[in-house]
Amino acid sequence: MSVQSLYASKRMSAADAIQVLRDGDTVVVPTGVGEPPSLLTALSEARRNYRGITVSQILPLRKYGYIDPETVDHVRHSAYFFGGATRPGGQEGWIDFVPAYFSELPMLLKRGLTPSDVVFSLASPMDEHGYFSLSLAPDYTMAAIEKARVVVLEVNPNVPFAHGDCHIHISRVAALTESSDPLLEVGLPKIGPVQEAIGAHVAEMIPDGATLQIGYGGIPDAVVMQLTHKRDLGIHTEMIGDGIMTLVEAGVVTNQRKNVHRGKMLATFALGSKKLYDFMHRNPALEMHPVDFTNDPFLAGQNDNLHCINATMQIDFLGQCGSESLGPKPYSGTGGQADFVRAANRSNGGKAFIVLPSTAKDDTISRIVPTLTPGAHVSTSKNDINYVVTEFGVAQLRGKSAKQRCEALIAIAHPNFREELRAAAKKLNLL
Repeated sequence: MSVQSLYASKRMSAADAIQVLRDGDTVVVPTGVGEPPSLLTALSEARRNYRGITVSQILPLRKYGYIDPETVDHVRHSAYFFGGATRPGGQEGWIDFVPAYFSELPMLLKRGLTPSDVVFSLASPMDEHGYFSLSLAPDYTMAAIEKARVVVLEVNPNVPFAHGDCHIHISRVAALTESSDPLLEVGLPKIGPVQEAIGAHVAEMIPDGATLQIGYGGIPDAVVMQLTHKRDLGIHTEMIGDGIMTLVEAGVVTNQRKNVHRGKMLATFALGSKKLYDFMHRNPALEMHPVDFTNDPFLAGQNDNLHCINATMQIDFLGQCGSESLGPKPYSGTGGQADFVRAANRSNGGKAFIVLPSTAKDDTISRIVPTLTPGAHVSTSKNDINYVVTEFGVAQLRGKSAKQRCEALIAIAHPNFREELRAAAKKLNLL
């Protein structure tokens, strides 16, 4: 049977496609824009017909009907990372949370430590050889496909066909449905004076020829906006967004001084505008790969001068970063921060930056604290931390004593809190 005939035999409505589900199944869904809206809407509408279904995903971008405390016995969400749609349920306890490094999710799936019975994914149109591209988020999805009983695709012509290890053949697909809605677009975060100041400190420390990993947020994007005068930058990251595309358009990204996949940008998921998704389509300079490839600290760290920029919400005197919770209340998730901090530490000439405004809530709370708020989830450990940057400067911590770290962090805290922090440090015998 030709691949076109196979395609036709498997094409059906979303409502019919989800009939592959069995009670008790775990459905794995890609990150962010890679989620298939027609399939998840159909599941939401039919959720009371099932018992014990789990939907596992990083960063859902829409609040589907199944994200409902009244129907968790039918369909329940399990988060690898919380977003706006799932954060309330995570904090209230009716959405589950699976702590894990982003880089290790494929391993957990392959070893059966995290289940994968069914995969629902958005996909590009099929090419003439029978392959679809899961370009928007191959992340842990490719590993889930290896273990899944069935794979169901939502095929959308707006999904780019990207290069890399992100393809699936029609023979592996049990059912597919078609949609043509525009892909969800996520704009650049707001950048204010504080973000610009932090970005300037970081940009000054990034040399020509550096390879970059850039996280999501106003501060990482503020760094990007101040790199347009650099030369021969490379990209080895988890997320590709509009900021990176801006650097490419400025001519500063050549990838020619990378050690891993020289000449290529590497990423594991996309989050941005239609312009970004169009940029990704059959672009030979970009490859999308699973996250156990992009975020592997050993592999990423083989790039010389790897510079990684990630944000945190709170840091204590020892350098422990609370990046994913407000005290014990979950807010986001582990993601790839620790992966890339470790990668940059391994890299010859690498630098790992943790960035944060010095205060929160209109300068009423210091984000630099003696000890993390009780119950806070530690995302990056004191043993991995290196550069910490606020609008007031840079503290380099790796290799420093506890007392030296404390002094360096107080020096970049907001001036309104420095005396208070010094008094706390003395009580802890750190000054």
